[in-house]
Amino acid sequence: MLKSGLNSNQSLKWMAKELKLRISYKFMKDCLFCKIVKGEVKTGVVLEAPKALAFKDINPVAAVHILIVPKKHIDTATSITSSDGADLVAMHQAAKKLVEKLKLTSYRLAYNGGKYQHVPHLHMHLLSGDQVQWDRL
Repeated sequence: MLKSGLNSNQSLKWMAKELKLRISYKFMKDCLFCKIVKGEVKTGVVLEAPKALAFKDINPVAAVHILIVPKKHIDTATSITSSDGADLVAMHQAAKKLVEKLKLTSYRLAYNGGKYQHVPHLHMHLLSGDQVQWDRL
C-alpha cells in the first residue's frame, strides 16, 4: 500500500487520469469552469445559487469532494479585488448549505493556488470523509 491508502495500480490509474485532465485544461481555449457555469459542459451539479455553483469533482480525493466556484470568472485568490466580495460570500454560503444538506459533522474547505490550481478559475474544495488524500489535491 502506498502512503495515500491506494495500491500501486490504483495510484497509477489516478495519476494517469489526473495527467490527462491537467493537459486538457492547459490547452482549452476557454475556462472549463466558466463553461460549466454556462451549462456548456455537463457535470454533477449539486447546488446552484445566483452567484455560485457547486459540483462534484471528477477526480475526487475524498468521499465527499465538491468544488464551489463563483459564477463570475476570478482567476485565482491573488486576483481577488474588493468588487468580488459578494461572490466570495456566495461561495461560503453555498458551502454552508452543502454542509447542512449532507449533514457533515467534519469537513474542510480548501483553496488551491499557483501550480496546485489546475483550472485558472477561483474555486473552493469541500472535502469530507475518513481518507482525504491531501497529496493529490
